[in-house]
Amino acid sequence: MDGSSNNSLTIASPSESNLTSTVLDLDLRILFLTAANPGTGTTTSALALASQLASMSSGQVLLVDASQSESNLTQQLGLTKERGFRDLLFNASPPLLQDCLVNVSSLPFHILPNGRHIRGAEHLTAEQLNPLFKQLSSLYRFVVIDGDAVYSADDALVIGTLVDGVIMVVRAEDTRWEVAQAAVQRLTQAGAKIVGSVFNRRKYYMPKWLYKNL
Repeated sequence: MDGSSNNSLTIASPSESNLTSTVLDLDLRILFLTAANPGTGTTTSALALASQLASMSSGQVLLVDASQSESNLTQQLGLTKERGFRDLLFNASPPLLQDCLVNVSSLPFHILPNGRHIRGAEHLTAEQLNPLFKQLSSLYRFVVIDGDAVYSADDALVIGTLVDGVIMVVRAEDTRWEVAQAAVQRLTQAGAKIVGSVFNRRKYYMPKWLYKNL
């Protein structure tokens, strides 16, 4: 494994969400986290899920940064100089996978950064992704993919149709229910399998213990 990093990132668990047992029960391997619109907390949720899976499963876990956001996981961890996801797919002479995997000392899983490749007009295709996903699933018990929002990038639909399960991230009091429903419908119509959702930044207007008993 090439290129280790000592950068740390605080992992805040999505409020009232624990998808780990569902994922384990369904024996899913490759999971894709997306949202209807940007700024919903997809990266936070992906970090939390990868951490939970790493702590509850015996196999290794990989978190893939497939987001083109300016504040994506690669940016937050200071891994912008590392080769990664897009280099494997779009470089004329792609690097070896093992040269792109990064071990961050503060995280219990490996990272595949977004990569150095500068985005042009190219889009992800099933022909590119299927061989990579097959290779990743042979090396890792779980692969968690942090992706762009459905309404900000067509790549979200492509990835969503190729993975074992899609998790929709919804931000409390920000994501309109109708928009979230439309995004889920768009994914399912494309052939994606929705396996759960994360409700981020939920606010309680009464004591939490009382809320749970209503």
